[in-house]
Amino acid sequence: MAETLQQLLRERADRDTPALKYGDRVWTWREHLADAAATAAAVIGAADPDRPLHVGTLLGNTPEMLTAMASAALGGYVLCGVNDTRRGAALARDILHAHCQILLTDPAHRELLDGLELPGVRVFDVSGESWAALLERAGPPTPHREVAATDTFMMMFTSGTSGEPKAVQVTHLTVLFAGATLIARFGLDATDVCYLSMPLFHANSLFAGWSVAVSTGAAMVPATFSASGLLPDLRRYCVTFMNYVGKPLAFVLATPERPDDRDNPLRLAVGNEASDRDIAEFSRRFDCTVWDGFGSTEGAIIITREDGCPPGSLGRGFPGVAVYNPGTLAECPPAAFDGDGALTNADEAIGELVNTTGAGLFAGYYNDREATDARLRHGMFWSGDLAYRDADGWIYFAGRSGDWLRVDGENMTTAPIERILQRLAPVSHVAVYAVPDEHVGDQVMAAMVLADGADLTPGEFGRFLAAQPDLSPKAWPRYVWLTDRLPTTATNKILKRELTALGAAPGAGVVWTRDGKSRVYRDT
Repeated sequence: MAETLQQLLRERADRDTPALKYGDRVWTWREHLADAAATAAAVIGAADPDRPLHVGTLLGNTPEMLTAMASAALGGYVLCGVNDTRRGAALARDILHAHCQILLTDPAHRELLDGLELPGVRVFDVSGESWAALLERAGPPTPHREVAATDTFMMMFTSGTSGEPKAVQVTHLTVLFAGATLIARFGLDATDVCYLSMPLFHANSLFAGWSVAVSTGAAMVPATFSASGLLPDLRRYCVTFMNYVGKPLAFVLATPERPDDRDNPLRLAVGNEASDRDIAEFSRRFDCTVWDGFGSTEGAIIITREDGCPPGSLGRGFPGVAVYNPGTLAECPPAAFDGDGALTNADEAIGELVNTTGAGLFAGYYNDREATDARLRHGMFWSGDLAYRDADGWIYFAGRSGDWLRVDGENMTTAPIERILQRLAPVSHVAVYAVPDEHVGDQVMAAMVLADGADLTPGEFGRFLAAQPDLSPKAWPRYVWLTDRLPTTATNKILKRELTALGAAPGAGVVWTRDGKSRVYRDT
């Protein structure tokens, strides 16, 4: 049995079953891994042998990204999945922080690098002539190294729960474990077709998508998620399995229902952060099983739904997963509920999700010892996520510690958004915070006090945001509240908990909003 992805893919190299479907083309595993071997040879040949062989990818969900992933496994070097929603200096910071000496990109992403200073980084457009020439000259690949199970396969950036994103080191073992777990639970095999429409730089795609395909030898269908395009893709490619994170199920369910929606080959959808309502409705409408779990990018906290899981619960944790009070270092007591199901002992029951056995599969954050040490305290892994657990062991998510939020499956901090909004001349004071999303997770809300005599229109605000090169598309506020004052402490620190309690409709002042992915604000 293969102990590394390197060994596993070598075993697949002579198979002529489908590995990749994209557009009208189908690659066999033999063809796909031959492309990956050539890519590995080109990368190794172009690399500086005196530096760590870290290869960044600024790519979409394309065959080229899947080839880059397989090439890193075969070549024995580390792939760094760069988050393509980052902009400007933040994007450059991630690439340099991971010590990438090579960056693979494509025409759809190349312009994001314009004007960035990336010393020591060789950038290759995988559709360009220079890259094609490297592939031609590469010859048979010689692995950078023979890897061990605990060696890093890929770095995946967190979205930044406190400060800048951290590069999680994901080992070969972790990916194989994730794939084996899902295969054993759901009986997946080489006859399945895996739909990969979540960003391939995200842990969900790696653990709940790609790992399944490479572990079984199933075919992969890389795609950019589209609510209206999902069902046609399921039918076109005979998809039996898909992964998701965040709100994709809700987006699909928002499309008009058709009488033949159940006429599709999908058997199983695996992911996290879907609401109970969306899980049930997606299962009914598309005649499939939806399994929703909870896991951290670090791999240390894993919670799974089981039969009998109560509404609103994440499920039960793997051995060692518990809820602890970070102040007392004691396990929190079970949650108590009133007759209506309301939590009555929140102060005592809510604590931080931990792994009492230690790091679990967490191999640390690359180039960030301080952040790694902050996660590993008192012999336990501290997740930064808040939760409570009932007397039967069912765990419920209660929020996130620190000043951060989760939008469309991505975590982000508020301070960088505030700093950008403060560039707007009419703004005197600003606070950015989370309000509940109507489906799952959070939406960004900004409360702003304008300078005396200043004016600002929704159109001016939208044009300002569009002109900020370092503002992620997901960081655009969904709601903007113009108010005369912000609640503060005696030392003029803004009381965000009071703003959060007001929600998206604070009552006084002026509120602007935008719909979905629209960039147009309107006065409500």
